[in-house]
Amino acid sequence: MKRHFFVLAAVIISNQLLAQQDTSLLDEAVVTANRFPNKTSLSGKVITVITRAQLEQSGSKDLAQVLSEQAGISIAGANGNMGKDKSVYLRGGYVAHTLITIDGIPVYDPSGIGGNFDIRNLSLAQIERIEILKGSQSTLYGSDAVNGVINIITVGHKTNSTQTNNTQAGLSYGSYDTWRVQAAVNGTAKKIQYNSSYSYVKSRGMNEAVNNGNFAETDRDEYAQHNFQAGIGFSPAKGLSIKPFIRFSDINGSIDQGAFTDELDYTYKQKSVQAGLRGEYKWKQHTMTLLYNVNSVNRRYTDDSVKSRNGYDTWAEGSYKGNEHFADLLWVMKKNQSLSFTGGVEFRNSVSDQRYNSVGFFGPYGTMYGKDSLRQQQGALYGAVNWNSPSGFNLEAGSRLNLHSEYGPYPVFSLNPSWLLNKKVKVYANLSSAYRTPSLYQLFSEYGNAALEPESAITFEAGVQLYSGKKWTARATGFNRRVKDIMFFYYNASTFQSQYINQDRQHDFGLELEGNWQINSRSSLRAWYTWVDGKISTVTNGKDTSYNNLLRRPRSSAGIQGNTMIGKRLLLNSNLQWSGKRKDAYFDNNSFSTVYVTLDAYILWNLYAEYGFSKNRLKLFADLRNITNSRYTEISGFNTARFNAYTGIRLSF
Repeated sequence: MKRHFFVLAAVIISNQLLAQQDTSLLDEAVVTANRFPNKTSLSGKVITVITRAQLEQSGSKDLAQVLSEQAGISIAGANGNMGKDKSVYLRGGYVAHTLITIDGIPVYDPSGIGGNFDIRNLSLAQIERIEILKGSQSTLYGSDAVNGVINIITVGHKTNSTQTNNTQAGLSYGSYDTWRVQAAVNGTAKKIQYNSSYSYVKSRGMNEAVNNGNFAETDRDEYAQHNFQAGIGFSPAKGLSIKPFIRFSDINGSIDQGAFTDELDYTYKQKSVQAGLRGEYKWKQHTMTLLYNVNSVNRRYTDDSVKSRNGYDTWAEGSYKGNEHFADLLWVMKKNQSLSFTGGVEFRNSVSDQRYNSVGFFGPYGTMYGKDSLRQQQGALYGAVNWNSPSGFNLEAGSRLNLHSEYGPYPVFSLNPSWLLNKKVKVYANLSSAYRTPSLYQLFSEYGNAALEPESAITFEAGVQLYSGKKWTARATGFNRRVKDIMFFYYNASTFQSQYINQDRQHDFGLELEGNWQINSRSSLRAWYTWVDGKISTVTNGKDTSYNNLLRRPRSSAGIQGNTMIGKRLLLNSNLQWSGKRKDAYFDNNSFSTVYVTLDAYILWNLYAEYGFSKNRLKLFADLRNITNSRYTEISGFNTARFNAYTGIRLSF
């Protein structure tokens, strides 16, 4: 009874509560949709924006927790132990089918099996804004942009050249002995823009795996992370700007062996460095942009089995290093107010060095793959045209030709018409293809197959968005996505060999409903509902079989969030989120088999409050999460946080 009362209270508060929420109104400018600043009214793409104000109101949350509060995004492990991997599912699709970009530059992890970027490497202190672009986007962004693109725009990228100096600092403490410290400074000095930020988080952590009774009080999986970012910007000539940058992340954590399996001395270390530059030259109607980034990842997992012993090995260590160079030369020409062209040439070079050694029942064992064998290159040519008619009709059409060192050329296309009627109703559709390149591990490891083709997809989406001046906006979008040649880990029972092959086909479809209401100048409300379904078609015992496979992804989910300013100093933010039932599977170490389960639906209610002092330069905040103390599961065999709370201060001057 008490829990139902709390949930009802959350609904009432959410319906009365935010100001400063992003309402995605008609003339908002975004950069991710077309790769140049463009109003949402002139684009038929589905995009959601998380503003800096919203990020500041996230209290002590991390990036995964912020993203999981958005329509169409489910992140397995978001509310588990901090060191637990965070798997991003956008519109019900595979993890490797969502592309992460930082300031418009795609980032990958060449050392991983799937190659997808680990969002734990970024701190909210580094981020100015997030733009979530849904639907297939390979024409402008290349590999992995099958479900969409999450573009993380850093503080340095948005430095205001008219601002002489801006300094921020923050400190918080809360549940699981979690400390967060952050500081940032940015501005200009003698026409040179500069920015730098540092953040540190340390947590005693929770027991990552559901306790099997062996280590009742001793297994707390700790976590510590340093993040640093710096950049400068200068203009050596008229129309020319150059912005070099560097980002660094250092993570140390303890993890468990797997579902329902504790471990007292299993640790991992991960270092990530991204460095590069953004050069831009403008003349007349043209803008030429050079993007360069090198991404270096170094991960090490160690299980010395001194304090506890699970599995076959008495000692094991894996080292996974990856480096990727990315370069993109982008040209944008705006011929007039109605017509613009975008084109570019892109190059990627990926290498990895991977080693694994162990000592077990049968003695020592080791594997090693060097960068001489784990290597691939890609090049691409792409282009798009945008036409904005005075009548309100808009059209974007484009194509890309990707050239891969193993499988050769692969083309994709996009066609995206929209029509804005009386500045109140926007109707849009998108038909596009996309692809995902095989990872280095899938191509060249002991299970690799150099004959793999890219995973390919065709997506159709359509929807309508309604506007009412600056008061409210509502959007409904339906999508249908078909993916073929999905890479499958195949075991041949006759030869006792395993290999990655192209085999499966995936079909996903769904509906997204979103609404924003600016109640008054001090309060607003955001609500959303998503429904997604999907099935995979595969070959089993020589027969074509289809079954639902949306593991860890709910078919239905919903959320409602409201903020309000009380007076000039007190801000309240209430967030209520519901996640429906989900299928899941885990490996049982006792029966040596895969167990399939259904995870119960759950509701989370979070409440955030901040109070400003000294003209709001000093803010004291409290962040209360899972107020109803719900017991729920995101991943079978792993814990999630019960009621947890954090408090802290933020300074700006």
